[in-house]
Amino acid sequence: MSERHGSLSINSENIFPIIKKWLYSDHDIFFRELISNGCDAITKLKKLEMMGEYTFPENHKNRIQVLVNAEEKTLKFIDTGLGMDAAEVEEYINQIAFSGATDFLEKYKDKTNEDQIIGHFGLGFYSAFMVADEVHIDTLSYKPGATPVHWECDGGTEYSMTDGNKAEVGTTITLFLNEESVEFANEYRAREVIQKYCSFMPTEIFLFKEGEEIGAFDVSEEVEVVEEGEEAAPKKAMPVSLSDTAPLWTKHPNECEKEQYLEFYRKVFHDYKEPLFWIHLNMDYPFNLKGILYFPKINTEYDSIEGTIKLYNNQVFIADNIKEVIPEFLMLLKGVIDCPDLPLNVSRSALQNDGFVKKISDYITKKVADRLSGMCKTGRDDYENYWDDINPFIKFGCIKDEKFSKKMMDYILYKDIDGKYMTLKDMLPEEAETEAAEEGKEEKKPTTIFYVTDEIQQSQYINMFRAEGKNAVILRHNIDGAFVTHVERANENVHFQRIDADLTDDFKEAVSEEELKETTDTLTELFRKALDNENLIVKVEKLKNEEVSSMVTLSEESRRMQEMMRMYGMPGMDPSMFGGDETLVLNANNKLVQYVLANKDAENTNLFCEQLYDLAMISHKPLSPEAMTKFIARSNQIMMLLTK
Repeated sequence: MSERHGSLSINSENIFPIIKKWLYSDHDIFFRELISNGCDAITKLKKLEMMGEYTFPENHKNRIQVLVNAEEKTLKFIDTGLGMDAAEVEEYINQIAFSGATDFLEKYKDKTNEDQIIGHFGLGFYSAFMVADEVHIDTLSYKPGATPVHWECDGGTEYSMTDGNKAEVGTTITLFLNEESVEFANEYRAREVIQKYCSFMPTEIFLFKEGEEIGAFDVSEEVEVVEEGEEAAPKKAMPVSLSDTAPLWTKHPNECEKEQYLEFYRKVFHDYKEPLFWIHLNMDYPFNLKGILYFPKINTEYDSIEGTIKLYNNQVFIADNIKEVIPEFLMLLKGVIDCPDLPLNVSRSALQNDGFVKKISDYITKKVADRLSGMCKTGRDDYENYWDDINPFIKFGCIKDEKFSKKMMDYILYKDIDGKYMTLKDMLPEEAETEAAEEGKEEKKPTTIFYVTDEIQQSQYINMFRAEGKNAVILRHNIDGAFVTHVERANENVHFQRIDADLTDDFKEAVSEEELKETTDTLTELFRKALDNENLIVKVEKLKNEEVSSMVTLSEESRRMQEMMRMYGMPGMDPSMFGGDETLVLNANNKLVQYVLANKDAENTNLFCEQLYDLAMISHKPLSPEAMTKFIARSNQIMMLLTK
């Protein structure tokens, strides 16, 4: 073939600047595109071989080689695929955006599987011009008698094409890097990018410095005869592929063992803490989706948790954490998802707006819910062991996704003050009682579920509950406040109340308000004066436990409003406008309270009032630094009084 020159056939003026600037968001993505093209070429040739239209040479090994040359500022991508003849170069390269993959699939539509072809667009090759001043192609078609072709272009619309000298079937693409992109000719930088995009491509990928001596790709490629008495010459190590061609997610779950899942987790996420468990996704209909979702051990607060779910398309890395595919609450997990059916844009860097994506997201949510509910039913002990770690994202999922909430609500666990796990159903009245109420046409009474947010802080209240044979559940996580509101909305006869919100009749002696009115008035005046707080709310009760001197209660509604104000950055607003402030409860049966009442004018009465108030507050919430300093000093002062 005589040397030919021509202009690239394009439908848009100055398309190269568009490709360079706008088509691909990341300049390193050309590695993915060129290697993907090589994988497709190899896949096509393997199919032709299966159909009897081609025979591989003896000891042939399909592979892609990437050669870096920092001195020459070049990159070479070499594949052992089907190659191209002059007509195909003209068709697939010189006519931009005509896809060779599309043409191949059309020709062999009855004999091949579309899902096994990575590329669906013809622009991938031109990503090379984002980093290269000049690009060369050397290719030899698999067709008998084909003439090798050499093609080159300097990034404009002009190209030259002539006979080449390539001796082996396949294609070599050479990039002459521009000054801004010479970093990619560095072996370590190239390895980093290949591992990012191409770690699981279906063809082995090897990276070398151009010109370096390498070992055989396969032991069958070289056989050394060693005479008796002679020592074999040391051999270079066999090159190691950067690509795992059969990643774990491509296998059936029955074929995978625990150690394989753990090893894959360590390899992909560089996390050497074992995950709690995992879900293996394996779906062929109505869409093709495979993957593995790992549930990591969570040790931090919800707001700081961030997982990583890698999205692949035919084993080609697309992006991390695409929210259209991965439900928001599952972003806490780590995992991989491979879905060849995803509607990607031309650059394979983002999703097209498609209702299909929502179906995939719903499927993933359903599989997670099924796995969790199944574990609760058949492996309750393991489920309970995992619960403290996994409950934040399950509760978050219930809040964010109504379908997930309906599936999971019966499998939400609540740990009580004795460490026993229960479901919401376990805490509700027996059905027989409910039916009896309905028969008697009585209005169904709401069920109050008491909860603890800090076992140490609220230990006084917990002890009182235990003494009266009452129970409470522990809800210490940040998300629990929003979650209990969600549960109340879904169950109109369920109400959550913090253990220190109020004192039920179970803790008090039956005494009329009139009986304690005078005592209440006296102690209110006394404590307001001692604490210099005219707005202090004081309530006097006769508690069954005489050892309890004072407590602080805050209505559930007021406390939730205060929490909401803090959440939305409204600390300056007056909490009392939402139902009142804390109430100081004094126990009329306690000897300290009786002493204060009987010695109103004593020298140290104010001191005792302040101490009783702080003791009550400590059981309710942490004291401010200033209040804690005064409390410690006052405690020392009271102990000194005992020495006199």
